Amino acid sequence: MSQRTDGGVPVNLAPVVIGPATEDDLPGIVEILNYTVANSHATFATRPTDVEERRGWFEQFSSTGPYRLVVARRGSLVLGYACSQRYRDHEAFRETVEVSVALDVSCRGQGVGSLLYRTLFEYLADEPVHVVLAGIAMPNDASVALHRKFGFTEVGMFREYAVKNSQYISSLWMQRLSPTAD
Repeated sequence: MSQRTDGGVPVNLAPVVIGPATEDDLPGIVEILNYTVANSHATFATRPTDVEERRGWFEQFSSTGPYRLVVARRGSLVLGYACSQRYRDHEAFRETVEVSVALDVSCRGQGVGSLLYRTLFEYLADEPVHVVLAGIAMPNDASVALHRKFGFTEVGMFREYAVKNSQYISSLWMQRLSPTAD
């Protein structure tokens, strides 16, 4: 069942609240992800998912530590989410996280992504995180601008390294050093 009206306008116009994700948010997260899978190259996933399939992904996050998942809600409606995940499964990368943000199409360009990242980075400020990475499938001017706004700088481009819907996709990689880094 969709969380939105036929016109794409949220049913409930309550204020946007940002906070840690709960299991109750999974259906909304899956809905956002599935829309992106079907309509964009911003995720490299090529098929829809369901709540049960995403449960393992959800369980990697915690209310403490460097791996966090935050959501934007308007009432019970999930507007978007941002997360910090393990970059690679090597001890050498223990102070590196990769972040991502995803928004419902109805609230893009309204500052929700900034609210999500602001909260996520506040949570990470006291965690043992030295560098934050983001890979952005191109073109995506809005995502590049959002990351620059939060202090990310470009470090390189993987050119045509993925294929989705018979199209090659390049990704811009950006990084942000922890504010406490020398």
